[in-house]
Amino acid sequence: METGGYSESPTEPKKTKSKTARKPKEAVLKQKSPAEFFAENKNIAGFDNPGKSLYTTVRELVENSLDSAESISELPEVEITIEEIGKSKFNSMIGLVDRERVDEELYDDFETAKAREKRLAKEARTQELQAKNAALGKKVKETQSSKGMRSRGETSFYRVTCKDNGRGMPHDDIPNMFGRVLSGTKYGLKQTRGKFGLGAKMALIWSKMSTGLPIEISSSMQGQSYISFCRLDIDIHRNIPHIHLHEKRDNKERWRGAEIQVVIEGNWTTYRSKILHYMRQMAVITPYAQFLFKFAPDASDKNVTIRFARRTDIMPPVPVETKYHPSAVDLLLIKRLISETSKENLLQFLQHEFVNIGKSYAERLIGEMGPDFSPKMAVKSLTSQQIVRIHQLFRQAKFDDPSGDCLSPAGEYNLRLGIIKELHPDMVATYSGAQVFEGHPFMVEAGVSVGGKDVKQGLNIFRFANRIPLLFEQGADVVTRTALKRINWNSYKINQAQDKIGVFVSIVSTKIPFKGTGKEYIGDDISEIASAVKSSIQQCCIQLKSKIVKKIQAREQQERKRNLSKYIPDATGAIYDVLKEMAQMHASKKKRYEDEDANVLRKVSSHLITKQTLSEKLAKHVEQVDYEMALEYATQSGVSEEPREAIYLQSLEDEKNFMDFHSPVLAFRLYQ
Repeated sequence: METGGYSESPTEPKKTKSKTARKPKEAVLKQKSPAEFFAENKNIAGFDNPGKSLYTTVRELVENSLDSAESISELPEVEITIEEIGKSKFNSMIGLVDRERVDEELYDDFETAKAREKRLAKEARTQELQAKNAALGKKVKETQSSKGMRSRGETSFYRVTCKDNGRGMPHDDIPNMFGRVLSGTKYGLKQTRGKFGLGAKMALIWSKMSTGLPIEISSSMQGQSYISFCRLDIDIHRNIPHIHLHEKRDNKERWRGAEIQVVIEGNWTTYRSKILHYMRQMAVITPYAQFLFKFAPDASDKNVTIRFARRTDIMPPVPVETKYHPSAVDLLLIKRLISETSKENLLQFLQHEFVNIGKSYAERLIGEMGPDFSPKMAVKSLTSQQIVRIHQLFRQAKFDDPSGDCLSPAGEYNLRLGIIKELHPDMVATYSGAQVFEGHPFMVEAGVSVGGKDVKQGLNIFRFANRIPLLFEQGADVVTRTALKRINWNSYKINQAQDKIGVFVSIVSTKIPFKGTGKEYIGDDISEIASAVKSSIQQCCIQLKSKIVKKIQAREQQERKRNLSKYIPDATGAIYDVLKEMAQMHASKKKRYEDEDANVLRKVSSHLITKQTLSEKLAKHVEQVDYEMALEYATQSGVSEEPREAIYLQSLEDEKNFMDFHSPVLAFRLYQ
């Protein structure tokens, strides 16, 4: 109620703090450098964890070395070394002094007395069970000596070194080639091994993140009297190289090539099989290269040295850069080509910036674009609307398919050699075919082998894209799905479950349609590629079927020969008994035989034909039938019945001129 101009309330409210709304922070526009982006999203480039990072580092360095040697048509010689670095040695490298633990409970591998007692009891029970199994003659699995919990801080470090005989690198370009992400010499429309164009740059970023140590590069080009040495790391935030040392050193041995050394965190134990599998598959697809792989652990008694020897000196051609196909361009690409072209008018632009557009066809296209276009109009003056009209016409018009001449496949001959060299199969067949998808040419090379060493029963699938092995995410790949679901192996006399089958498929293209962030597999959704893969595998199977059928026939012939030879004694005895009875009847005139029959019976009576004679005749007949069938088989399969003779050829001088002739099964070199 109101009294005297002021009011009273029955109870006085408590004073509370008023909650004022917090003002939102003003958004600040930030930018990330390419190096910073890949450092934060390292899984995109294959650096998911320490183990895979070690694998990816090896892969990137090996592929860079192959590209460098092939670019100058030099037979590649690549030496890759992985050296394990213990914790103490690593600390001494970075100038860190080892310290003893003071507070044991602070560490995550701390084990209480109760936990230790429980672990030791479990180990005792395991050992007791193994002793019982051994006494009963059962197979006992070897168990590693148990250690306490492994600390997260106990990481493994490795020095990875890759040395090659390639082109080398210009002295002044080395810092930017390794210390600036998304800069390189492989950009453009052509077949390349790389997936992102990162190469050793991502290994340097991982080194900086995991060890903080720089990368070291030694390089020398043809004819240089010095070796360029550079020690550098990368400024992640500015995407520029941070050079520690860059100098020229004497090249007394006239060495040419590159040697890259980087120290990273890794895990050899979990990715050992992947790294060795990668090296083996690389030896399959590049039999003209020589690889030397070394692993030097901290304990020197477990060294690993594997040499993958060169099998041939026939190298595939170097892939060449090509122009874009009109059906494969988008608006952004057309605008970029217009800004970069040196041609002045529209007619010249269409003729020289795209494949399969001649002068007459370019004039027809310009006429179809409308009255606003003319052959002589300046290409730089095109408006956005006019560029959209060009793009629309490109998508609707008919163009010839691009040629695959710009591609560099391994070649059936090299693929066959690689399979034989590494797997030693009983038989192998290869096939290759070229097609086009979305304006990009691609070529599928397939090989199917049966038998071999170190090959598991069932399907063993080997996938390659632009001549590099793909080892991860195999289940979703077009090659795996085709081999498992779309090929009826039984119709080709191949047992999918029991036979040792190797399926090799290599796809090369100016654009590999990878799927997933890691680009580890090719999708199954592109009908042209799926159809080409299926057709190539089927063609290999058809070749193998004829070989398998002939092998089965030869085996059946041998089986028939054994069966016939087994029954010769019984058949001889039965026939001789019948002949003796007939001879007795003929002699007693109970039954008369004439002409040849009578002559044979007289020989039986006079013992000119005996059981031994019949046995020899039957054995000779079986041998003759077997020889005729074997000769027919050998003639059909191209095997000469003449004995082989060793032929020795004298080595020729390097300056001899020669010409190579290739076929899927051999390479013939004619010296002039």
